Amino acid sequence: MPLRLALFLCAALLLIVLAAGGQGAVPAGGHWQAVLAAGDRAEPVFDNAVAALSSWLTSHGVLPGDIHRLSASPARAELPAEPASAQQLLRRIASLPARPGDRCLIFVTSHGEHGEGLVLAYAEEFLTPAALANVLWGGCANAPTVVIASGCYSGSFAAGPMPAPNRIILTAARADRPSFGCQADRTYTVFDECLLAALPRARLWRGVFDITVGCVRQREAAMRVLPSQPQHFYGERVRDLPVP
Repeated sequence: MPLRLALFLCAALLLIVLAAGGQGAVPAGGHWQAVLAAGDRAEPVFDNAVAALSSWLTSHGVLPGDIHRLSASPARAELPAEPASAQQLLRRIASLPARPGDRCLIFVTSHGEHGEGLVLAYAEEFLTPAALANVLWGGCANAPTVVIASGCYSGSFAAGPMPAPNRIILTAARADRPSFGCQADRTYTVFDECLLAALPRARLWRGVFDITVGCVRQREAAMRVLPSQPQHFYGERVRDLPVP
């Protein structure tokens, strides 16, 4: 091949690659659709966690338009948010436009009630594992999906109808244990703080959970409280799913 022709072909190939990158090439972590909800307004810790996770996602290539924020107090939320009623939260998840190759992230942080689910204080409701499992099949369908349920007794979200081959489920506590850190003078709950600190340190979601659990154990030991024992479930199709 003549040298001039070879140089021309190399230049053309470079232009094609650069053009693809300029048109929104999907990062190594995949194209993510996220729903982030602060379920209670009694303390600022829940809205703080949603704002921090949203910022982290955008800094790692998730488009702002693909991050849907909900709050029990939308007028006071740090970032624009929809009301975190059960109807709105479930509708938002069910309507996620998960296309082939997309991935879903659902993060709900709130108080929890034993045997009920996570508190949605906007309309004095609960998010239950059964309701969440049902809408996930509509919005995210078979897309790789990460569900993070942060609250007391949230381990119920890692059992029952929730587990599926395409889902990773991380919870802040066992189904019969409280979690900690819901105080007005804190920035985040213990679990949320550990989770946010773990995200930049792990390549896979499994690694994020392992780091988070170690952090939670250390904090709870210092607090001398009953260990919350965060729970997990890794579907067989997503055991090695990378973070964004």
